[in-house]
Amino acid sequence: MDDRTAVPLRLTSLAHGGGCGCKLAPSVLQQLLADQPIAGPFAQLLVGTETGDDAAVWQLDDETCVIATTDFFMPMVDDAFDFGRIAATNAISDVYAMGGKPIMALAILGMPIDKMPAELVREILRGGSTVCADAGIPVAGGHSIDSPEPIYGLAVIGTCPVANIRRNSGAKPGDALILTKALGVGIYAAAFKKGALPDEAYGELIASTTLLNRVGAELSRDNDVHAITDVTGFGLLGHTLEMARGSNATILLRADDISYFTQAADLSQQGFVTGASHRNWASYGEAVVLPAGFPIWQRHLLTDPQTSGGLLIACRPERAKDLLETIIDADYPAARIIGTVSGVDTGTSAAVHVV
Repeated sequence: MDDRTAVPLRLTSLAHGGGCGCKLAPSVLQQLLADQPIAGPFAQLLVGTETGDDAAVWQLDDETCVIATTDFFMPMVDDAFDFGRIAATNAISDVYAMGGKPIMALAILGMPIDKMPAELVREILRGGSTVCADAGIPVAGGHSIDSPEPIYGLAVIGTCPVANIRRNSGAKPGDALILTKALGVGIYAAAFKKGALPDEAYGELIASTTLLNRVGAELSRDNDVHAITDVTGFGLLGHTLEMARGSNATILLRADDISYFTQAADLSQQGFVTGASHRNWASYGEAVVLPAGFPIWQRHLLTDPQTSGGLLIACRPERAKDLLETIIDADYPAARIIGTVSGVDTGTSAAVHVV
């Protein structure tokens, strides 16, 4: 018998959504932040809210920065230990995406204590602590509340040399784009919630979402790496669009060069997509040009919310193949060169073109 079927309580049944598919749509987030004051003037604040980057960065002195981020969500799987691992991996990713190394984490926990046995909550926390130990950091504290739906995540602090900070807005004309993980997390999660995800696909899902993006810290030391961001709830198109707009550029993506989970295309064609995929497209579709006749199921692969997704990297084109080999050798076998930065934005609304 599959051990997952023996779990007396399905965590996903307690939540209306799961993983980074819970994120507010880009258009909604933009409306909420529109009238908020910009943090400043603080000369030490190198990265704030200006370009929707992955974390805040504060410069301590001439050499060192502090990176701060927080990320949490509801369960996308029923195994409590796996949920904890996925959430922790996802939260730590923001530090790696900025080019830094994490130094400690604080747990964020909200649980429906009248519906969940204590042992399940402990398993969630154990999963998160296991990933933090793998990243070489302690869970140094946190905060917990009684909430109607289960929520778990981390606030993570990291450090980085000033010269190694990598933003999502540093892409340069001619740069090649590398994506380090395959797409399909949201599609697999949708199939899982409906009991339609095969066991081997579940293993593929867990392997990807619990793989730390620690290669980002190594890549940031290379001057030919110009920009990094992680691909999460807004899907590949959404986070590519953030890079394009932040860099004042137009980006070309090659759909056939992107790596996908082995069953993602089939499941998408069967209708296993998240509501977030639809919300993502409604939020930014006017800024994306798709080929004529591009099927909707394939579009869903590109808007699919990625929980603990890969890094999107803009680098000097002459170094792309060498960097790709470095990434694959660092245990990211699904990494691919998927596009180019075509140049300065022409001022049109379309900043991402898919071919």
